[in-house]
Amino acid sequence: MPNTENHPLRIHLDSVGCRLNQSEIETYARQFRAAGHTLVAEPAQADLVVINTCAVTAQAAADSRKKIRSAHRQGAGEIVVTGCWSSLEPGKAASLPGVSQVVANLEKDQLALKVLDLPQETFDLEPVEREPIPGARLRTRAFIKVQDGCDNRCTFCITTVARGAGRSVPVDTILEDIRAAVEGGAQEIVLTGVHLGSWGKDFDSPTHLRYLVETILSKTDVPRLRLSSLEPWNLDEHFFTLWQEPRLCRQLHLPLQSGCDRTLRRMARRTTGASFAALVEAARKVSPEVAITTDVIVGFPGETEDEFAESLAFVEAMQFAGGHVFTYSARPGTAAARFAGQVDLPLRKARNATMRLVLAESGKRYRQRFLMRVLPVLWESAAKLGPQGWTLSGLTDNYLRISAQAPQQLWNTITPVRVTGVNGSGLTGELVTDLSA
Repeated sequence: MPNTENHPLRIHLDSVGCRLNQSEIETYARQFRAAGHTLVAEPAQADLVVINTCAVTAQAAADSRKKIRSAHRQGAGEIVVTGCWSSLEPGKAASLPGVSQVVANLEKDQLALKVLDLPQETFDLEPVEREPIPGARLRTRAFIKVQDGCDNRCTFCITTVARGAGRSVPVDTILEDIRAAVEGGAQEIVLTGVHLGSWGKDFDSPTHLRYLVETILSKTDVPRLRLSSLEPWNLDEHFFTLWQEPRLCRQLHLPLQSGCDRTLRRMARRTTGASFAALVEAARKVSPEVAITTDVIVGFPGETEDEFAESLAFVEAMQFAGGHVFTYSARPGTAAARFAGQVDLPLRKARNATMRLVLAESGKRYRQRFLMRVLPVLWESAAKLGPQGWTLSGLTDNYLRISAQAPQQLWNTITPVRVTGVNGSGLTGELVTDLSA
């Protein structure tokens, strides 16, 4: 470690992968700032770089290694690596150029203490407000980790191996993190976890995610609250009445993984097509304009042409607002990597392209429903155009990406926008100054 006694460290934080990884580096930002150090936008400016890695796919693992090597090439003083890939492959992570320390997932919640070799009793996060992380990780939304690990055993998933058993963050800790984020200017809080829907089940007196959401909405002034990915078996019809509170964003990300029941059984997913469809119907009954998005895996071991066709038809019938399609990639250490019937890569890629087209079409139809409607938008980026003003990009509460021009810089504000067009995977709009018009 560089000498920290005479001068504060300049620290660059970065991550690969999910929102949970993003929430963790936001926590590290508060930890390092509480210890008297500063954050910088680029590895070249840093005495210390922390990279939170991912291993959910082979590509994510490769991206993690690439980011570490890039930080070293840019002149980072030292590199600390944490996250799923480095926890699964600590020896390989430690051998990369510039890496001085590998922090395992089970130790990462107090990463700054470990890296700086500070005792817990000298370290207090409470007085430190959240500040957006400079550089590429600058965010108007604050990602708050409320849960980690997973007790499911989906046969394709390496995250359970990397993250360990499910464990929930206490309510009081979550409320402190949210209040710090709101005081620091965050306009939207995103609750994250490996298995978010299992929050509270491991407490001595088990409770449900619904209780956490209700508590946050009643005890904080957060302008917007968004939920990240939720497994369908953690929800019921009663859960959706939470949308009676307008601050809860009208978005529901439900990972399907396959629309074929036979494939779902091989995946060890605790759902069926019928139960998934019933849940979607219940959600739309309460909130007809809710954005329901999903994840789908294609080319899972043993997936026949008939099984893929069944999955494709189911995804088309669900009319998702969008989603991610993953080409199955065998992860060593998972049960599916040992399954017979591994699908050839060219066929997996072809199925990916076909599935993406179906999701793209349903997503476009969903976006078209909002043409000429006025929606509140949280502006996440603003680029100077010159004398004519600014180009803005932001998100509606139902997760529609929209761009518009404005005479002033509106970053990190929520304003009404009239949707004027569909542009690729997003929307275009114009600012509304008179809501009666």
